[in-house]
Amino acid sequence: MPKKKMDIIYEDKELLVINKPPKLLTIATEKEKEHTLYYEASMYVKKQNPKNKIFIVHRLDRDTSGIVVFAKNELLKKSLQSNWENLAQKREYLAIVEGKFKRKKDTLINYLKESKTLQVYDTKNPQKGKKAITNYEVLEEANTYTLIKVNIETGRKNQIRVAFANIGHPILGDKKYQSNKNPYGRLALHASTLKLKHPRNKKTLQFFSKAPREWKRDFKTGIEEYEKEINLL
Repeated sequence: MPKKKMDIIYEDKELLVINKPPKLLTIATEKEKEHTLYYEASMYVKKQNPKNKIFIVHRLDRDTSGIVVFAKNELLKKSLQSNWENLAQKREYLAIVEGKFKRKKDTLINYLKESKTLQVYDTKNPQKGKKAITNYEVLEEANTYTLIKVNIETGRKNQIRVAFANIGHPILGDKKYQSNKNPYGRLALHASTLKLKHPRNKKTLQFFSKAPREWKRDFKTGIEEYEKEINLL
């Protein structure tokens, strides 16, 4: 089977922005070195010039799809990472979760801590966890599932997954965080919008990634309204 071509959202002399598919690692682990987005991006820039390098700025979980940013030089990578919370002015996701919400729009505040087994959980003691702020808005309900738009003000590990599991609305396909339903055969979380201020030229760039096609089977209206809102249709 031929290898699927990498989906490039944006590219210039310093940045490479890619639409990551689900079930692909962003960077290598001890067990997996080559089947990663980083490896594919590295091979891509080396085809242009064998001396070219690529640097990961941020990452998505293996099962999350959507926007990932790479820098083409180490100086830009360090500039972005050192001030990511301020430069990434908008980080928006689409998610499908279990159940229906009483509040159609709300802000969730958690204090996240990681266990020795690398499981992130919400601690009630603000002194012991890292503060995570997650905003959501319901876009559409279908049967016992809900499509939501999620904006994060902080970028903590597993933040979105823990925040919704904690209020009884785990993300579909998220076995790690209490979901036992998986109608799409994947984690139903997608990084859809990123508004980024370039640290050197100060220009504001905005990147978009369309919702997974199979989600439209159940949430066609909500997805189309959202994509009209961000000018993707």
